[in-house]
Amino acid sequence: MRNLKFNFIAWFLTCILFVIISSFPIQAQANSERTSLQFLFPDFIKSKVKMKNGQENSIILNYNTVSEKMVYQKGENLYDLTNPEMTDTIFIMTNKFVPVGKVYYEVILAATIPIFVQYKSELLPPGTPAGYGENSQVSNTKMSSVAESFQGNSNIKLPVDYKIKTDLIYWLRKDGNMFSFINARQLLKLFPDKESALKLFIKEKHIKFDRQSDISIMGEYINSFKL
Repeated sequence: MRNLKFNFIAWFLTCILFVIISSFPIQAQANSERTSLQFLFPDFIKSKVKMKNGQENSIILNYNTVSEKMVYQKGENLYDLTNPEMTDTIFIMTNKFVPVGKVYYEVILAATIPIFVQYKSELLPPGTPAGYGENSQVSNTKMSSVAESFQGNSNIKLPVDYKIKTDLIYWLRKDGNMFSFINARQLLKLFPDKESALKLFIKEKHIKFDRQSDISIMGEYINSFKL
C-alpha cells in the first residue's frame, strides 16, 4: 500500500514537472512573435528610463529603427514613448541611448569626444512578378495597403515577405558640435591634423565601419589625442 502511494505521488510530481517544462518554449515563441524586423532587439525588454529631473522608471522597451523612436509595451499593445526631450538616458540591457531631437542615438563610446550610432531603416516591399514581366494587381494592392498602414503605424507586424534595410550613421561630438560619418574618408576630414595617424591606425587595426566594436576602438584612439 505504501509503495502504491509512493508511486502515485511520484507520477503526479512528474506530470506537474512535464507541464511546467512544456510551457517554456510556448511562452518564448509567443514573446518572439510580438516583434518585427523594424525593431532593434528580438524582443521587448525590461529597461530603465532616466529622466532629466532625476526620476527613474522601469518600462518594457524596444527601439524602432524606422521611426527612430522608443516603443513601450503595455499589455498586448505597443506605444511610442513621447517627449524624448524630457529623457536623459535609456538603458536597454547594456545598451545606452540618448535623445537627439525627436529620435534616439545609441552611445558607442562615452568619452570627451563621445561616439554615437544612429539606426536608420526603410521598408522594402517584396518583388511580386506574375509572369511575362507583369506584376500581380492583387500583390500590388497588398503592398500598397501594407505600406500605407506602416506609414501610419511603424510598430505593426510586417508580413514575412517584407524586408527592412538598416543603415548605420555614426556621430561624434567635437567642440560642442555633432558631426556624422559613415566611412574612413568622412572621419578623416574631421581630424585633418591627425589624418596620417588615423589612416595608419585604421589599416593596422583592420577597422571596419560596419562593426560598432571597431568604431568604439577607434574612438578610444581619437580620445588619446591631445586636441
